Amino acid sequence: MCMGIPMQVMAVEPGFAQVVGRGEARRVNTALIGPCEPGQWLLVFLSDARDQISAERAAEVNATLDLLQAAIGSDAFFSGSEDPGFVLPSAMDTHAVQRLTQG
Repeated sequence: MCMGIPMQVMAVEPGFAQVVGRGEARRVNTALIGPCEPGQWLLVFLSDARDQISAERAAEVNATLDLLQAAIGSDAFFSGSEDPGFVLPSAMDTHAVQRLTQG
């Protein structure tokens, strides 16, 4: 599975941008999105910028990635008393999964 990471442009050079986001910095190819400017947000897949996005959309994607990170690393992230707000299908009984999938 490939996930896009929201990253903010810090500097540009022909065909590339220096970006930061989610605790890392990268040099990404901008051939698919065209020119960009410092301050803009990009959706980055590996080493390629795939889309220019708004700051609001970047915040939404980051919030979703935070939820995924919490679900994947729930033992390390939650102290045990905190409710992540959802239940994974693997923790559901058969009837709950059938209701979820409507099958």
